[in-house]
Amino acid sequence: MVEGQGAAPQQELTGQPQGHGADVVELEYRPTVRDLTSALRARRGVSKAGRRQFWVLGGAAVVVALEFALVLSGQDASTLPVIWLVVFAPLFFLSPWLQARQVQRFAEVQGTFRVTVTDAGVTVATDNTTMTLNWVAQPRYRETADIFVMFSPDKNAVGFTVLPKRAVRTPEDVDRLRAILDRNLTRV
Repeated sequence: MVEGQGAAPQQELTGQPQGHGADVVELEYRPTVRDLTSALRARRGVSKAGRRQFWVLGGAAVVVALEFALVLSGQDASTLPVIWLVVFAPLFFLSPWLQARQVQRFAEVQGTFRVTVTDAGVTVATDNTTMTLNWVAQPRYRETADIFVMFSPDKNAVGFTVLPKRAVRTPEDVDRLRAILDRNLTRV
């Protein structure tokens, strides 16, 4: 969801917007399981552990295909790889949704999220907390059909901030938000 590392000077994030046309985009939303599932799936492609999962699943599929080829050629083959693939492939695809359900329970307690994005950084205020992130805290982002998600710089993208497109005030704000993120972050 949101990571609390890095802080830009308070007056930069809460004062008047600066530079590049003084863009400000405001979002207001309650996180949904769909938002979080989309973010966790996007994170899988950015994190080292997520990419490793794809390789393991692909390797298992190759082993199953080889076992299947042995069976077709009339040789004995082990059913163990098939069992492992049948058990773990669905878990691989369902895990972002299962994790999102858990994270959403925490987010629900936080109440409404009010996010302000400027060229100085991102401020996230909920009913219980306020946090300011400068661009160094989460220097990369990915866009999906429904969300923008910012990631921390560590190899597993442990920290992330979800910015749902449905939460902007006007449709033009999606393009303005993308422009701010492109100016300040690396798209991954």
